[in-house]
Amino acid sequence: MREVLPELLRWWRAGATVGVATVVATWRSAPRQAGAAMLVGPAGEAVGSVSGGCVEGAVYELAQSVVAGGEPVLQRFGVSDDDAFAVGLTCGGLLDVFVEAVSRASFPELEDVAADVEAGRPVALATVVEHPEPAWRGRRLVVRGESSQVPSTGTLGSGRADDAVLDDARGLLASGRTETLTYGPDGERRGEGMRVFVSSFAPRPRLLVFGAIDFAAAVAQVGHFLGYRVTVCDARPVFATSSRFPSADEVVVQWPHRYLEAQREAGRLDGRTVICVLTHDPKFDVPVLEVALRLPEVAYVGAMGSRRTHDDRMARLREAGLTEQELGRLSSPIGLDLGARTPQETAISIAAEIVAAQWGGRGDRLAERDGPIHHHGGPLATAGETAGNPRSAHS
Repeated sequence: MREVLPELLRWWRAGATVGVATVVATWRSAPRQAGAAMLVGPAGEAVGSVSGGCVEGAVYELAQSVVAGGEPVLQRFGVSDDDAFAVGLTCGGLLDVFVEAVSRASFPELEDVAADVEAGRPVALATVVEHPEPAWRGRRLVVRGESSQVPSTGTLGSGRADDAVLDDARGLLASGRTETLTYGPDGERRGEGMRVFVSSFAPRPRLLVFGAIDFAAAVAQVGHFLGYRVTVCDARPVFATSSRFPSADEVVVQWPHRYLEAQREAGRLDGRTVICVLTHDPKFDVPVLEVALRLPEVAYVGAMGSRRTHDDRMARLREAGLTEQELGRLSSPIGLDLGARTPQETAISIAAEIVAAQWGGRGDRLAERDGPIHHHGGPLATAGETAGNPRSAHS
């Protein structure tokens, strides 16, 4: 949803009604994850994608029908029995798509939600996508964290359902997760009948790059492309300049370990934070790694260097008192074995390792593997909107 939000808001402000199709659950090798969305605009424009092209035509027609006056629809798409290239997913996956009409009348809170997303304030949308009572389908809660000064708004249909979903949605929002939850028809903790799709818009995860070198510029560029908020930090002002790192959101001139300690004390690191130490100079990287490897809340710590540099660095870190368990969190030499040579190729190698850690991938060739090609979760939490297989929060 995040990628189509600006266009949706533009039409909403103009008073138009827009067909919005959202992936709310996936199985097996579905091409897009939950949260992917496609819009059908007032003049028939199509924006975004729910399947990478496999079922867009069918979803487009369904969205037009809903906008024309139909009720919200939850539709499952899989491989067509007769002709896999007709409407079904040729990849062999399954996905559930919820299609609704969005307008000022049906979603008056949209502008406030968009403002939260733009400002990086955590917000989630909890939408009823399946219910035995048709009137409940499409109802939503706008969920904000308990510490937010702006209250959560909307209703799903009853106070009991609102209380149950609000509590669970706040838990998902805190970790930046997007999921479909299952309840009884009135929000009962046990039972089935109501499915609620919770789409979380959390602030972008952070990528901290230590070392203002040419490899850092390439890593910053790839990190920005992947949706991270990128900080480049180096103690040398002649190298740590915004002009050298145009893809970074901020460039900080400070000793890396002092900056990282300050970020920890300020509570600005979380389970999605990624740290890349690229200086391969012990006077910089050993102190910052001492801090980084003792941060249980961060998702990934990697360090650049040759085998000899790695061995020397590990010896220095042991002398500094780090335990083997703490040292075991370090990815060094950083990246996957892609045969990379240039800074850009090396940045792809580093990004590939981060993505593999995020989703539980192994980094080997898909052509040499059997079974599903998509993974559904790993040690890292995903950026912004994350997705997994549909499940109940109460099982």
